[in-house]
Amino acid sequence: MSLALILSFTVLMVAVVPVAHALVIASGAALLWDGNMPLMLVAQQMFQQTQSFPMLALPFFILAGTLIMEGKLGEELLRFSGEIMQRLKGGALSTTVVGSVVFGGVSGSAVANASALGSVLIPWQKRQGYPAGLCAANNATSAVIDILIPPSIPMILYAVVSGVSIGDLFMAGVLPGIMMAGGFVAVCWWQARRLNVASEAPPLDLGRLLRLGLYALPALILPVLILVALRFGFATPTEIAVMAVLYALVASLALYRDMSWARFRKAMIDAGIATGIVMMVIMGSAAASWILTYDEVPQRFADWVSTTLHAPWLVILAMNLIMLAIGGPLDLAPAILLLAPIFVPLAQTIGLDTLQLGLIMVINLGIGLYTPPVGTTLFISSTIAGSSMAETTRALWPFFWVAIGLLALISYVPALTIRF
Repeated sequence: MSLALILSFTVLMVAVVPVAHALVIASGAALLWDGNMPLMLVAQQMFQQTQSFPMLALPFFILAGTLIMEGKLGEELLRFSGEIMQRLKGGALSTTVVGSVVFGGVSGSAVANASALGSVLIPWQKRQGYPAGLCAANNATSAVIDILIPPSIPMILYAVVSGVSIGDLFMAGVLPGIMMAGGFVAVCWWQARRLNVASEAPPLDLGRLLRLGLYALPALILPVLILVALRFGFATPTEIAVMAVLYALVASLALYRDMSWARFRKAMIDAGIATGIVMMVIMGSAAASWILTYDEVPQRFADWVSTTLHAPWLVILAMNLIMLAIGGPLDLAPAILLLAPIFVPLAQTIGLDTLQLGLIMVINLGIGLYTPPVGTTLFISSTIAGSSMAETTRALWPFFWVAIGLLALISYVPALTIRF
């Protein structure tokens, strides 16, 4: 059955069928090929995967991010980040990086981050004198920081599949996210120096900076509140997601007073559409994963790799290469849902912490979001900047190698996978 599943899925992907539909159709085709199992199994597995309490965190975190990023709360957050960074060499580019860090604490979606920040910052960066391709590359790569800083939608998906604590994953993602941001800021500084682009920012006004910080404070403290609540067990991730929505509503209604029925309705619709897309992928992946597990593919793959590649470091390298190869053509969510059931048993075989594997997988497959041929943030950023794919790809390499360096560190230095 697994061979029929893989072949059907490959053909459907080549035919540009949406991933979620391709997974469901390929699973049905595999059962028909076997002939001994009813098609009802596909529907049962799809439904069963949705019956998870932690999964409720997905729609609420998406809604919280939508409410914040499209209102004054997000505007003040972005204005404060720009005020801090724009006086540095390459500060206009670095504002995107810092903005991704702070928006990562409220959004959890790299694609949403690329759209929201890119539409505001890329035109400004081009007016500062930066090439369109560089602006697009910076936006496409920086958006991936969003999925490392909690809350993170890909981390929730991995936790549901692997059984790892969502709270532990969220806490462990903070340090790698900050390290990636630091590396990207260094690239922005180097690019500005290479291109000799000077900053046009006015002198620092401490009073203005304090005022902007005060206006942005409600958004700045939200990630801190999430981490504190997770660290000390005040609430589950799902409960925190609900409280984040209430927090965003109260801030918009009482503090910024920019909440209208039309904006709330639009946020609900956008969050519903985004949740529906993610849930459809989850349901399709559940049916495909069940077939792979029934055929004992994860166990057989783990046994084959462990006997072929005896050294654990070689196994980790092989997993990274496989994820890099799959992360380009396949989107982040289905890649996690399909690979996690296969790689978790393999990680346990070689003694690799499944929490560390989660970070490796999120960073690795996140790189696929800006890797051709199907890099989602790459296409979004290039479209906003008006640059060709070739221009954006050429400017992307320094950011790419920083991400690869971080991936190597997380893969082989377990101390960086901090359990708080």
